[in-house]
Amino acid sequence: MSSRLVGVGVGPGDPELVTVKGVNALREADVVVVPVLDTGERGRAEATVLHYVPEEKVVRVVFALNERSDRGRREAAWDAAGERVAELLRRHAAVAFATIGDPNVYSTFTYLAQTIAELVPGTVVETVPGITAMQDLAARSGAVLTEGTEPLTLVPVTAGSAVLKDALAGPGTVVAYKFGRQAHEVAEALRETGRLADAVWGSALGLPEESVRPAAELGDTPLPYLSTLIAPARRDGGRGGKL
Repeated sequence: MSSRLVGVGVGPGDPELVTVKGVNALREADVVVVPVLDTGERGRAEATVLHYVPEEKVVRVVFALNERSDRGRREAAWDAAGERVAELLRRHAAVAFATIGDPNVYSTFTYLAQTIAELVPGTVVETVPGITAMQDLAARSGAVLTEGTEPLTLVPVTAGSAVLKDALAGPGTVVAYKFGRQAHEVAEALRETGRLADAVWGSALGLPEESVRPAAELGDTPLPYLSTLIAPARRDGGRGGKL
């Protein structure tokens, strides 16, 4: 029988935000893979998983999660991680891979699944959706992501501030991911497009060091890499004005 590789979204950090289906998938798997940096510290995915499965069931696999400049090094790390997971799939019927947020939204799981398709043909790949940082930040800040006919644009600021400015010039809500190292540029883009007043940012959501603050307080100091920003759509038509 074919082995199964299940990408499980475990949310942005708060262990209470893992879905029941996600918890069941983690517990039913023979092993649970968690991605770690080559420096070895425990990441959010691993910390969340350990609320639900015993440590001896968790397999830590190094991924080049923070490597953006050296494509060769990054792909070599993906290959090595893929080989490690392929080895587990050859010995186990079900392997879960825990990823923060959702496995289909800017997730390392995407690259792992592609690698496994080549290394272990016939592996059944499944995903269990997870709560995203934008949903969690909206709940914690009171920001409404969309209403009526408003579009929602999700931008990774690692793509450049020009992409963010283009999105902010549009009519809908804009969510920016991974903007912490470019906090100053993000603040300038919000000011230039008149979107600063209602915007909010957050980092370490659901963790002891959580910070949720108005974007107007953004300064020149870099923020944690995984910071999230919500710039709500312009709403001046009253209740239901966008229907």
